[in-house]
Amino acid sequence: MDIQSQLLFFFSALGAFNGIIVGLFFLFYVKPSHKSHAFLGLLLLALSVRIGKSVFFYFNDDLADVYIQIGLFACWFIGPLLFFYVKTALEIINTISRRLKIHFAILVIIALILFLVFPRSNYEKIWFTIFIYFIYAQWAIYVVASGYIIWKNYEKIKQVKKGSVTFRFWFLSVYVGNAIICLAFITGNYTSYIVGALSFSFVFYLLVLLLLFAKKRNELIFLNPPRYREKRIDNDKAEQLIIHLEQLITENDFYKNPDITLSKIAKKLNILPTKLSLLLNDNMKISFSDYLNGKRIEAAQKMIRNKIDYSFEAIGYDCGFNSKSAFYAAFKKHTGTTPLKYSKSISEE
Repeated sequence: MDIQSQLLFFFSALGAFNGIIVGLFFLFYVKPSHKSHAFLGLLLLALSVRIGKSVFFYFNDDLADVYIQIGLFACWFIGPLLFFYVKTALEIINTISRRLKIHFAILVIIALILFLVFPRSNYEKIWFTIFIYFIYAQWAIYVVASGYIIWKNYEKIKQVKKGSVTFRFWFLSVYVGNAIICLAFITGNYTSYIVGALSFSFVFYLLVLLLLFAKKRNELIFLNPPRYREKRIDNDKAEQLIIHLEQLITENDFYKNPDITLSKIAKKLNILPTKLSLLLNDNMKISFSDYLNGKRIEAAQKMIRNKIDYSFEAIGYDCGFNSKSAFYAAFKKHTGTTPLKYSKSISEE
């Protein structure tokens, strides 16, 4: 195998392997979970298995029939899984309807009949002349059906919050990418069998880049991102948590650590970071950074009132700020004045 072929094999195979990893991520680890993520995870797994089979068959046509059949079995579900993803991603209710379950069960039964009653090893001619085109036709039909659902719901999709990277861009990228991969496989006889694998690698890495660089991942993968108000902490519980938070922060001077994070504080309180974030944003109406900076500015004011023989810059660093500019900006925000003017006002009293 020459260097060009090796690079082609590596790029195509790596896309398939990473697709399995990301598929498992959507299937089991995305939080909060949504039914559409399960279908997207299964879709990526099916695509990865199909692409993996194509790559190894392209570079080794002696591949065992069982592996080829597994790849074709996965291919049977790619179109339906895209359809299920598109349909459920546009729904707010996080349950799978009975109709969708029956739809999927019928597909499984057809697949079992197709692959168990007519194994490729015994019916190779039928597979090459009929079944493979049947599978590709089914895939294409589901791609068209998915496009129809998108067209019907396009006004809903257009109303999604605008931003540099939003659900709309992610959602349409998944659909268009799958349409491109489907077209690449269908036209493989006229181009190259490996084009489908390369198309998948290109689309897959585009989606991964979107995930990595999205500032707010929930707004990327949810039509209606979960909001804190849906699980608000009641006032009595919030009051207890606020007391514990105040004691923890002030008694241990955690605010003086410039590297302190919300997760570290939550761990000390023995609660989840999301719960602490909810407490601050929803119950206390303040962000974590503003809360910490408020404590730091209170400490800085105390040092200035006590006429500590430090420069203002040193006071800022001692109170937990990691730069002079950050200290001055926070001081102005919380007191409405500068450290120098505040010091002078203290002296004039």
